[in-house]
Amino acid sequence: MSSVDITPQAASGKRQAAITSLPIGIFDSGVGGLTVYRALHERLPAERFVYLGDTARVPYGTKSLSTVERYGIENAKFLEAQGIKLLVVACNTASALALPAISNAVDIQVVGVIKPGARSALEVAGAKTIAVIATEATVQSGAYTKAINDIDPRARIIERACPLFVPLAEEGWASSNVARSVAEEYLQDLREADLGALVLGCTHYPILQSLISETIGDIPLIDSGEAAAREVQSLLEHKQLRATQTTRELEERRLCDDLDHFYVTDAAERFAKVAERFLGTAPSVLEAVEVWGHDELRTY
Repeated sequence: MSSVDITPQAASGKRQAAITSLPIGIFDSGVGGLTVYRALHERLPAERFVYLGDTARVPYGTKSLSTVERYGIENAKFLEAQGIKLLVVACNTASALALPAISNAVDIQVVGVIKPGARSALEVAGAKTIAVIATEATVQSGAYTKAINDIDPRARIIERACPLFVPLAEEGWASSNVARSVAEEYLQDLREADLGALVLGCTHYPILQSLISETIGDIPLIDSGEAAAREVQSLLEHKQLRATQTTRELEERRLCDDLDHFYVTDAAERFAKVAERFLGTAPSVLEAVEVWGHDELRTY
């Protein structure tokens, strides 16, 4: 990657201030990345965000490696064209399969969700086993096991696919008896595994966090979105690019305010409904776009 040098030593004060004021870009294959947006917003309340949900081409998990790379690069280039200072790949599948290709395609720093989640799990679990629950595609990729073992080859990992958690989260059924039955079916044996941490390896799963805790007991849950948000904070502070505001300005900022811009590639109405379930408020600025041609369709 031929990154633009944005260190304070290489940029003038004026250019540094201009970069600092740019938003952070986030993309996901759909709505699940909104939990990553929420984690970033809560950790970095002075920042502005641009979010892209590739809802026309979801799910990525059924696609080939070359297709996921192409989608990820198109999404990244679209967001880079909006003028962002850093890109967060909120999609676990794209983070697992396409992060190197995405990083090589753009001139900004790129952060995924898998490596930060792996690091956080190891910090919490100690010598105990780490469980990872995710979609079938992420489990089949072995991305979390590889990321964890790259740091500590001795770590013991159990990966478990929990595909029904995604529609349960999107339909707002996180507290239903149906969700409890599904969680019990997926997770009951993990209670006996002497776990040190359980990684929520899908961006939808934080919506079900209370249910998952209720099912597996007193085991620390690792939200990969929150882990990525901590990494983004560290990067911005290291490069002196973190935005700041007064206390009053921060108090006036809310999730999905008109400083944050949301794009989707299809089904804007459904995205808005699910966003309200996930965040408690609908996006105030939501546009449908074609990322492959950067042609805006309409504003909602």
